[in-house]
Amino acid sequence: MNTTAIIVAAGSSQRMGFNKLAAPLAGLPVLRRTLDAFLTSEWIAEIIVVGPPERWELLESAGGFAKPVRRVDGGATRQESVANGLAALAAGTQWVAVHDGARPLVSLEDIASCVAAAGEFGAATLARRVTETLKRSDADDFCAEAVPRDQLWFMETPQVFEVAQLRDAYAAVQARHLEVTDEVSALQAIGMPVKFVEARHPNPKITRPDDLTLASAILAIQ
Repeated sequence: MNTTAIIVAAGSSQRMGFNKLAAPLAGLPVLRRTLDAFLTSEWIAEIIVVGPPERWELLESAGGFAKPVRRVDGGATRQESVANGLAALAAGTQWVAVHDGARPLVSLEDIASCVAAAGEFGAATLARRVTETLKRSDADDFCAEAVPRDQLWFMETPQVFEVAQLRDAYAAVQARHLEVTDEVSALQAIGMPVKFVEARHPNPKITRPDDLTLASAILAIQ
């Protein structure tokens, strides 16, 4: 499959308080660790990094690239950043895998499983089953009711689609003035099914400082 990865790395890191993609993680910046997973994957032919020039410099400072890697500017929202990545795809690209730059621990096995599932079902996303007990609160944060966790999933990335299908979905959400936070939501807007692929390895998103501690601990035991 002719698959290009779009790594979204344009966020402001407001919740972290500093540039989380530049934070060191076992000797490498978070974003470089994310990039390296897709550089190593045999399922990925090319990579587009969506983000500002200083993040490209961060990647280059950690070594060369074993396959084509390009940068495009991000937008004001994640949705706009992904749209910029889609616009930069080479002619003839059939499949695209969209991944959060702040998920540096994604495994080669899970990338392969997602791309293979997309080839079989048309669209696929990495996800994790909800295993915790869920409760809904009232307006004052008191427990109101239980929420059944059957068939509930935490969304992760990569999310893999046919390029034409994802472009159609983005055109639809733009025409309806909708704001989506991931590509699965865009596919839902045009009624297209997306297959969930259960993550087999930890794939946390670096959002808060404690997440770096957790990611370091996971790397230490892998």
